[in-house]
Amino acid sequence: PSIYPYIHPYIYPACTELETVMLDWLGKMLKLPEDFLAGTEGRGGGVIQGTASEATLIALLAARSKIVKLIQADHPDRSETDIISKLVAYSSDQAHSSVERAGLIGGVRMKKIPTDNKFSVRGDALQKVLEEDRAAGLIPFFFCATLGTTPSCAFDCVTELGPICNAEKIWMHIDAAYAGSAFICPEFRPLLNGIEFADSFNFNPHKWLLVNFDCSAMWVKKRSDIIGAFKMEPLYLKHDHQESGNHSHWQIPLGRRFRSLKIWFVFRMYGLKGLQAYIRKHVGLAKDFESLVRADQRFEISADVVLGLVCFKLKGSNELNETLLKRINNARKIHLVPCQLAGKFVLRFAVCARTTESRHVQEAWCHISHLFISVEQAER
Repeated sequence: PSIYPYIHPYIYPACTELETVMLDWLGKMLKLPEDFLAGTEGRGGGVIQGTASEATLIALLAARSKIVKLIQADHPDRSETDIISKLVAYSSDQAHSSVERAGLIGGVRMKKIPTDNKFSVRGDALQKVLEEDRAAGLIPFFFCATLGTTPSCAFDCVTELGPICNAEKIWMHIDAAYAGSAFICPEFRPLLNGIEFADSFNFNPHKWLLVNFDCSAMWVKKRSDIIGAFKMEPLYLKHDHQESGNHSHWQIPLGRRFRSLKIWFVFRMYGLKGLQAYIRKHVGLAKDFESLVRADQRFEISADVVLGLVCFKLKGSNELNETLLKRINNARKIHLVPCQLAGKFVLRFAVCARTTESRHVQEAWCHISHLFISVEQAER
């Protein structure tokens, strides 16, 4: 039969079934709690979104719908508009800009929680802001924790944040867009500790698990929360199998592409051990680059190197580092993307290509060192 990339779940139920099974396979590789798996009787389940940005937005909208219904159940006289005007969502001040954009699209205010010296959100920081906002008459309803922030690959302390969110009846979404792939390795799985407190979780296999774009895996603990926010069934969409799987109610568009088969091919081609070896190789290469940086007294490491990202800088002014970055990128041999950490301009070296080898890391460092000499001479 023809496999058309843009599918309707009513026409191709086998495609929906494969997606459910693949997300359960992937969830088991990550050792997610059973609550997040569909299985045969589970209340949760996984779905493939296009990007982590979509997953965050979906989680926020579901959380908004849920809190509005809960409040109106106790206070029928309160309008939806009044409730939404009081809602407030939270994220790390290191969170990706897509989280802030989700708040913008969802029509709710978004507050950034300050991080510690490791660029991680801790429980006491969140608790303090929650108490202040409740005292001001606001309604906290959503917190997006980040595991592997974009600037430095920092990890919010989910084991502290989760119990607070559960006690305060706040939806906790975990965004692990980049770092999530590493959790298939037992030595990195502790970075996901606290997932049992989350309502939803997302990471991108298309970032670091050899699956082509677009493929963003999202799990929810109670799929009824997502379906309840998006389900609409006009007469022209009703059919004889209403209770069968239908991922159209898990996303914004009704139609969706058949993205699960490419996951199946990657899993069957590499296997779990092959994917683990791939992740470990990249982390090892990043550690090699870190060692080269630490061995050069002109440079310094700016954040803990946990996975495949190395944040480093020259020991000098922001302007000096900006000049070096321009030289590096203008040379077009390697490309680095910067970030700001504690007011400092920082360079980021990411190991993420399938074919990267040790010699490439060595060549990159030699190239950077050589360009620094030209920057140093120009400064004199």
